[in-house]
Amino acid sequence: MHVLLTGATGYVGGYVLDALLRHGHTVRALVRDGGEGLAAHENVEVHQGDVTDPDSFGHAFASVDAVVHLVGIIDESPSNGVTFERIHVDGTRNVVEAARAAGVGRFVHMSANGARPDGVSAYQTTKWAAEEVVRGAGFDHWVIFRPSTLFGDPGEDNPEFAKRLWETLVEPFPVLPVFGDGAYELQPVHVEACAEAFAQAVARDASNGVAYCVAGKERIPYREALRRIARGGGVRPKPTAPVPIALARLGVNTLGKAGLLPISPAQFEMLVEGNTCDPSAFFADFDVESPPFDVPALSYLRQY
Repeated sequence: MHVLLTGATGYVGGYVLDALLRHGHTVRALVRDGGEGLAAHENVEVHQGDVTDPDSFGHAFASVDAVVHLVGIIDESPSNGVTFERIHVDGTRNVVEAARAAGVGRFVHMSANGARPDGVSAYQTTKWAAEEVVRGAGFDHWVIFRPSTLFGDPGEDNPEFAKRLWETLVEPFPVLPVFGDGAYELQPVHVEACAEAFAQAVARDASNGVAYCVAGKERIPYREALRRIARGGGVRPKPTAPVPIALARLGVNTLGKAGLLPISPAQFEMLVEGNTCDPSAFFADFDVESPPFDVPALSYLRQY
């Protein structure tokens, strides 16, 4: 198929692009800026465009069989017009409407675990609203993926859960602050497993109309995740110091909102809520494997 891919220059996008090409698809990458390296790939065409500006699409959706939509953000910058509402909801609506107008029948969408109308953060509620746009668009074939915590080498310029914690917390500090008891659980899943499923979903008719939880098979308390990140980065696990949830929330909603902490209020609420789900349908329907969140799989941290 000829697939239009948004977010191709991002962390997940690079892996999805490679997976689509392995499956024999040709790709038209819709990129806001950059993308010079993408054109070096055989069977990849680059089209400049911004999901928040449908006038920039031009003929990007012409002669496309499927769309894989990945664009999303984890931090807002309202002063720059970068908000969850604008990127997740308006951006998705613009892409969906352009795809429908061009007669595209297949749409694979990246949401997030925890997306729901009563989420604890605007990140979750806008991810849910974007899902509703996709569900109501009338595509012949649509699939939604809700990844939990993704890990895997992000490269130098992209953020990723383990790398971010390694660079901002685990590596520089001798004692690691932990919100509350640190028992809230994560289910990290490798980005390659997620990307491979996206590539399979484009043509997998049996997945039509399904929203998949994408998570690893092991539930890991946050404290243990910090220990594994330390070992993956090549250092001994460090002692932790509990910070009461109420005090942490106060700090995050002041200093974090001002960008003076490595965690935003939305990220804080989602972290202490936990990030787990049942991925059995995901692993049953797609031919993918996710390595465990352990020292060998996290050894890429040693280069950062």
